[in-house]
Amino acid sequence: MTNGILFLIVLALAAAAYVLARQRSLAAVEGDIKKLHSLPGHHGQTAFLFTAVPALLLMAVWLFVQPMAIDARVSGMIADSDVPQGSSRGLVMADVRRISDGLDTIVALGGMSEETVASMRADISDVRSRLAEVGVALGSNVGNSVFTAAKAYRSMASTGRLGMTAAVLALAVAGLAFGLARVRPEFRARNVSERFVIGLLIGSSLIAILTTIGIVVSLLFETLHFFRLYPASEFFFSTVWNPQFRGGSDLGIWPLLWGTLYVSVIALVVAVPVGLMSAIYLSEYASARMRAWVKPAIEILAGIPTIVYGLFALITVGPILRDYFAQPFGIGSSSSSVMTAGVVMGIMVIPFVSSLSDDIINAVPQSLRDGSLALGATPSETVRQVVFPAALPGIVGAILLAASRAIGETMIVVMGAGAAAKLSLNPFEAMTTVTVKIVSQLTGDTE
Repeated sequence: MTNGILFLIVLALAAAAYVLARQRSLAAVEGDIKKLHSLPGHHGQTAFLFTAVPALLLMAVWLFVQPMAIDARVSGMIADSDVPQGSSRGLVMADVRRISDGLDTIVALGGMSEETVASMRADISDVRSRLAEVGVALGSNVGNSVFTAAKAYRSMASTGRLGMTAAVLALAVAGLAFGLARVRPEFRARNVSERFVIGLLIGSSLIAILTTIGIVVSLLFETLHFFRLYPASEFFFSTVWNPQFRGGSDLGIWPLLWGTLYVSVIALVVAVPVGLMSAIYLSEYASARMRAWVKPAIEILAGIPTIVYGLFALITVGPILRDYFAQPFGIGSSSSSVMTAGVVMGIMVIPFVSSLSDDIINAVPQSLRDGSLALGATPSETVRQVVFPAALPGIVGAILLAASRAIGETMIVVMGAGAAAKLSLNPFEAMTTVTVKIVSQLTGDTE
């Protein structure tokens, strides 16, 4: 049974518990709701929670712990001779998991029976070719201990899934029975459901906080590990970015930071004035009919995939800027440039500035506008001196959101600005950003 089906079964049991508990609460008072401490719906919610929450928590913990427990047991089965030189047992365990998944696929497709898989040995079977047929690529020949570990991993994972299914369903049924047994006229079901909602809100807040702490701590440790391998002085003060996997790399961060900031500043120069002026027009001057047409049209820009913007930069904006600005003034000859990426990225983030600023300006109390106009101010003076200052904190937040979106953009920079890490003030030269280099390094571009 797959995890998705098990999840749906638990939800179905919880829904049944809701209906049964609700009916049971009504039957206990013969339909007179006044005799109940809590409404029938609260009794149903409590039974739903007793059924679903413990079972789903057990399922989540099981799915988190089981892979680690299996890895700990299986890794000891790999012989030292089957760990390639320069590799590690952890990397070999990745092959073990791929082989296990491949064997599952072969059995599911009918290519082998369970008995055949159990009797297979790596030293007498062409394991790599059989796994390649189902899309499992291995980097080296499969050792016998690795194949034995993969079969053990597969067996333990299957046993673990069966155990999890039985335990989760048993706990769900037990929770259903417990929830129905608690249905009595004097039972404070409303208090239970409200405490659960409060706990859910607290848990959601803790998840956000712990996620932030986890990101900071993980980055801190990785940074310390990096600076043990590479001098911090060269990283922060060198002006050359030239990574080499064979050694002798120059990893100065300034070319990447400069390209990131340069592209982002140009994007904000395009997006902020246009977005703010459109927001002011829509909120202060446009008629309701005009607003109903223009606002959705602007927000359509937010739904266009970034690859489309990248193609727009590559085949339209880049050649126009090159032919009509860069080449005539002798400041560039390539369609890939910081200006190309910045202009297109600015168009992309206009909806972030416009839509959020529009909502914030509309939230300014109408009484402020009426008071300003009553004192003799013109509509434009009211916007400049009353509405805009009142909405300024929210507008700054919208601009910061647009800036973060621009800094993290990758596809538009790849297709519009190129991949050259350099320091230059010329906006019509090709440069790159931090995110582009992260992608290029992770996807195997060694420059």
